[in-house]
Amino acid sequence: MTFDYDLFVIGAGPGGLAAAKKAASYGVRVAIAEKEAIGGTCVNRGCIPKKLIVYAADFAKDNQMAHYYGWSECKRYFDWTLFMKSVHQHLEQIHYSHFEELQKAGVELVREQATFIDAHTLDLGGRKVTADKILIAVGGRPNKPKIPGIEYGITSREMFHLPYLPKRLAIIGGGYIGTEFSSVMHAFGCQVTVIESNEMILSGFDDDIRSSVQQGLSKRGIRFFTNSTAQTIKLSEDALLLKTSGNRPQTIVADTILVAIGYTPNTQNLGLEKAGVELVEQGAIKVDEHNRTSQENIFALGDCINRVQLTPVAKAEGIAFANTVFGNKPQKLDYDYIPSAVFSRPEAASIGMTEAKAREKFGESVECYRTEFQPLLYSLTEQDEPITIKLVVDGNSQRILGAHMVGEHASDIIQSLGVAIRKGITKQDLNETIGIHPTVGEEFLSLN
Repeated sequence: MTFDYDLFVIGAGPGGLAAAKKAASYGVRVAIAEKEAIGGTCVNRGCIPKKLIVYAADFAKDNQMAHYYGWSECKRYFDWTLFMKSVHQHLEQIHYSHFEELQKAGVELVREQATFIDAHTLDLGGRKVTADKILIAVGGRPNKPKIPGIEYGITSREMFHLPYLPKRLAIIGGGYIGTEFSSVMHAFGCQVTVIESNEMILSGFDDDIRSSVQQGLSKRGIRFFTNSTAQTIKLSEDALLLKTSGNRPQTIVADTILVAIGYTPNTQNLGLEKAGVELVEQGAIKVDEHNRTSQENIFALGDCINRVQLTPVAKAEGIAFANTVFGNKPQKLDYDYIPSAVFSRPEAASIGMTEAKAREKFGESVECYRTEFQPLLYSLTEQDEPITIKLVVDGNSQRILGAHMVGEHASDIIQSLGVAIRKGITKQDLNETIGIHPTVGEEFLSLN
């Protein structure tokens, strides 16, 4: 049978774009469908605009410290509208850059919703096309709890389109999205309250890291209600009233309520049942080690499968898929040592096993090295901004199983340790490495 395309990709997010361009480099006919802006969640309502907001918030922090370093005090005003205009202009540049890259690679971009007719046929706004291989890379959508009044809450998607800064912001969920927005919005002058169902924020991170970040944010004035769950949202004359249950039931008054309790695979309305694609829990697409679904010619990756919801992972999965299917270079990803970061202030980053996970696997042989210290940057100030660093080590082999950090440059430092830890570096290797002084990173070389 002759097909219109060798590969058709549904979704032009990081994973889909990477797969399409890599597959095209092998000389196959590729098209990609995207009903919204190119770049997916990361570019349009995730990593990129979020990091730009973090940078904007950092000026407030730097301004607070400037007079300790000899700079005269001056009053500055933050213009949210002007800033967001600049952010969206930058995103438009990224959209155009992605479009140019697709054109250069010879990938056809289709601005339509793609739905399955059968395993090899797609409906693109009324036009039928066929493809030998189909890749699903549709990402995820924000979850919302089914509580009365939830329609008054917004998600991270709408946060980047707020017409003005709220004076009072309540955040349901203390994951990395809720934590990051709590940090930046507080820096902009908002009164922030976070409601978290667990005992501490940032579930999945090492407990020492979770505790350090929460303490750091609390010292800045952010309120946390942990072991608490949102129950109802009501609209009053001039505010939203969020009622919680738990250890300390509260009624929180807010102008804006951000719902940040994670993402669900965006697999609805694709017609997957017509293609024989099997789903697992929460609507995630079931795939094997090479990202093949229950239908032999259909593959899936990124946030719509049940693995790791991170942009670099989706990109890596896309490249591995193309290498395996079209490049005759079978490739499987190693998910054991994936670095991750939380761009709050204080910043947090981790790679490898938490202490709890390591003890589950290695038991009493696990050794942990942890220290907390005040960085040089704050030595002239009155601010208490301790840095926490931690290594999790297999006591038998001395291999480093995990590295965790809270504080200045955490993400860059953990990223730099990533290759070494994946390659099996030992605690002794770190001890024998000469550091750069004075830096924060050198502290990892002298933990004892």
